[in-house]
Amino acid sequence: MERLLQTVKIAINEKVFVKDPESSNLGKRIIEQSILMIDEMGFEAFTFKKLGNEIGSNESSIYRYFENKHKLLVYLTSWYWGWVEYQLVFSTNSISNADEKLKRAIEIISKPVEEDSHFSHINEVVLNRIVINESSKSFLTKEVDIENKEGYFVIYKRMVTRISEMIQAVNGDYLYSKSLASTILEGVQHQNFLKDHFQSLTNCNANDNPAQFFIDLAFKTLKSQ
Repeated sequence: MERLLQTVKIAINEKVFVKDPESSNLGKRIIEQSILMIDEMGFEAFTFKKLGNEIGSNESSIYRYFENKHKLLVYLTSWYWGWVEYQLVFSTNSISNADEKLKRAIEIISKPVEEDSHFSHINEVVLNRIVINESSKSFLTKEVDIENKEGYFVIYKRMVTRISEMIQAVNGDYLYSKSLASTILEGVQHQNFLKDHFQSLTNCNANDNPAQFFIDLAFKTLKSQ
């Protein structure tokens, strides 16, 4: 697995960027620093001008990679889900038991994030916070239908499909596998947000991540059919 991960490149829809940031040192610096800055100041306050000042480059050079900060956010969230998808595939591929496979998948998408040394310019822990706090801003826009047709969210949708197929393997008669899959995937982020900001609204906490809740929810739903 280690050797495979060393060759992994997260493939992002080319329509999201003008120039692939993975293709140059400047592009990687743009990604690295934008993650840190969005986490620190929030997406609304983040600008390409501030990013340029931070990395010692002209604002115009950033526009050579991304048309606007919205597409940068789409890139970052897509990269995150692509990274989680690789972990999901590698960790569940050898599991033949359908129950154990779904349980493991929920654990993978729910577990606390650790930095991955294979991608030195991306802090996955910080990026995870951005996904929790800011990712909805990548699709809650007037252009969402157009961007969806152009494949901006294909990795996230593929994740839902993978989990949906695992749900169907547990109970092929269950009629709402995609709804349950998307509820789990999005719900993990929402429960983490509540855990960090509205603790009175969730039973999840620093010692109890959302995995157990969604495992309980999924199997009680599927086994009651």
